[in-house]
Amino acid sequence: MIESKRFLQNCLEVFVTLVLLVFICPRLVSGKEPMPWQRGTYDPDWAQAEPLRVKRIVYAKNESERANGSILVQAFKELRSGDRLEIGPGRYVVTSKVTLDLSGTARTPIWIVAKDPKHPPVIMQPDAQQNLLNIGERDPCRYLVLRHLELTGGSIVIRFYDCANVWLDRCELHHAEGGGITVNSRDTHRMYITRNHIHDFDVGTGEGMYLGSHDGKVVMRDSIIAANHVHHCGGEQGDGIELKQGSYNNWIVANHIHDTQYPCLIAYGTAGKGINVIERNLCYRSDDNAIQVQGEAIVRNNLIMAAGGAGIASMDHQGKSHSLVIMHNTVITTGHGVNLTSWNGREGMVFGNNAVYSRDGQAIRFPRGSAGVTIAGNVVVGAVHGADHGYVKGRSLEDFKSVSWDGSRRDALPASGSVLIDNAEPKYVLPRDLRGKMRAGKAVVGAFTMP
Repeated sequence: MIESKRFLQNCLEVFVTLVLLVFICPRLVSGKEPMPWQRGTYDPDWAQAEPLRVKRIVYAKNESERANGSILVQAFKELRSGDRLEIGPGRYVVTSKVTLDLSGTARTPIWIVAKDPKHPPVIMQPDAQQNLLNIGERDPCRYLVLRHLELTGGSIVIRFYDCANVWLDRCELHHAEGGGITVNSRDTHRMYITRNHIHDFDVGTGEGMYLGSHDGKVVMRDSIIAANHVHHCGGEQGDGIELKQGSYNNWIVANHIHDTQYPCLIAYGTAGKGINVIERNLCYRSDDNAIQVQGEAIVRNNLIMAAGGAGIASMDHQGKSHSLVIMHNTVITTGHGVNLTSWNGREGMVFGNNAVYSRDGQAIRFPRGSAGVTIAGNVVVGAVHGADHGYVKGRSLEDFKSVSWDGSRRDALPASGSVLIDNAEPKYVLPRDLRGKMRAGKAVVGAFTMP
């Protein structure tokens, strides 16, 4: 009953925004299966499957870290469908190439987990000659779970190849030369990357997650990227989460992303195959745009602060911008708030019920115009360029409970007497806010409803 209620609430929420696309671009929403964002949970359907066999590794204190690493790698090779491998605390150093070509089923997945989640094992590759883990490289990987592991070192911490129904949950990934996660070698679907701590990549390309590949040569679809904490990504690029061109039907939700050199979160287009939903993310202190989206997406209920570029940016990149709905976001930054470069005359463009506060730049920019764009219910501080309707002026940061331009204070709930209250366009009001709280009563602009 509870799951059914959650499903219905999610369907109601997505309906408000999808209805805008149905009449303009029906090909984007014609799928018969429920979308990831309609699930009501971040976990796969098979999350409660019980193991057939439990195997345990106890750290050998009389052996070296490398010897323990070799024992662990051998245990990986022996895993079969339905096995659960519980790894005891300790530091396991692996120096050879580690490939997990493991396949379970929905009834008998393979689990690789910490024996004691409070004291996770540390699995380390000491140099950048190899990735730490290669998953599905030689043979397809299906129904595999990695949970409560600390993974560090290597060229990339985890490279996913031919994978579907693979779940990376509650792990810590850090300090590899090239980045945290790459999913750019083979097409993938039904990936679940949830509740992980991914941080400190300051050499190489430095991405936290690189999902899909250039020009849509490799695609990720029907996947959930949820509740991850991604931060301190630098090096040559340093995106927090990057979803490449052609990847579609993905739900990027409730991630906490900050201190990145390139955008905290960047998504390209889907090449007409579907949409991506980007919601309830907290993004701040990017040296670039905080959130950058080309098109074919719904961007809603995000809190964006302290961007070096724009808070939200949208432009033609590997494809043309179209079918992009940006609703109920809160942007607070010193530079430009929202920069919508390629929106003029494009189909399916909606900008509604957003709070956009800029200290020194323009709040909303349509550099090439806004013909045909639906603009309604926004509150701004700062100038608006390229549009003459669809917004009212806010006061300043006093419209929020406790926020700062530098992102150090982030309580963006509406304050008493805020201009945000009662100024949203009612027909575009979403049922829930960033916290998942139902919006009721007064139509409040931005990512949060009333306390």
